[in-house]
Amino acid sequence: MLTRRAALTALAGFAATRGARAQILGGGAFPSRPITIVVPYPAGGPADVTARLIAQSVGAALGQPIAVDNRSGGAGVIGSVSVQNAEPDGHTLILGTNQTHATNQSLLKNCPYDAVRDFAAVAGIADIPHVLVVRHGLEADNVGALVALARKSPGALNYASTGMGSASHLAAELFKARAGVDLQHIPFRGSAPMTTELLAGRVDLTFATLPSMISHLDTGAVRALALASGKRAARLPNLPTLAETGIPGVEADAWFALFAPARTPAATIEKLYSAVSAGLTTEAASKAFAAQGMTLSLRTPAELSA
Repeated sequence: MLTRRAALTALAGFAATRGARAQILGGGAFPSRPITIVVPYPAGGPADVTARLIAQSVGAALGQPIAVDNRSGGAGVIGSVSVQNAEPDGHTLILGTNQTHATNQSLLKNCPYDAVRDFAAVAGIADIPHVLVVRHGLEADNVGALVALARKSPGALNYASTGMGSASHLAAELFKARAGVDLQHIPFRGSAPMTTELLAGRVDLTFATLPSMISHLDTGAVRALALASGKRAARLPNLPTLAETGIPGVEADAWFALFAPARTPAATIEKLYSAVSAGLTTEAASKAFAAQGMTLSLRTPAELSA
């Protein structure tokens, strides 16, 4: 049984720890309540996994719990707009991506937000390679065989993506152009439903982020042919890049980063970045990201803004 003295000692230690954290992070009223990270994609995908890794590692540094709120739809627009319109006090953040905070600006005719003007950069988090994956049973053991199969029957093979204008969509279109093949596009709403169809054998191939495929590659449920990246991945050191297979110019690394609403106070942004840095620059966090096939790549608010 926990004695009263032991309980008081534990509480005193906890208070001292929180006080130390507050000094490290600059003190002040922020955060005054739990923080929410909006993920503009469905649960179960790599963005969701990343947000939950951040929540586990950074919440302790802030002294407040961090909740993950999945608001998918509209190529990430629904979740992005919800944070754009949130109170700029640092308690609502978004895990932005190369889609939500880069390509959407060019690909959507009437994007309802400006990725630079309407958000304050908090921290760059990770870089993620895309991997060319084929379904179990497809008669293509390497990229050359896949290209030959596609050229033999133009339009017969299909590829899945995580949505119109997503990084997986653009990577596949880039591959089609560089390899000179015709593939049919089947878009899905996020990584999880796309992966389900690939595992079921109802789609032939995809360009997916390595984190979303790593467990299925480990079990042999799907087969990786190459990386759409400029360099090999530490998690799969024997997997060649597309350039190494004879198809250069298909580099489509994704990235994750934290953003707050515009007009969030600079002191709050600084405190958030300090907490992210403290929470993620640990051996445990580094191993957790590496195990998912991601490269932890912290960027300061200024670096991310640039």
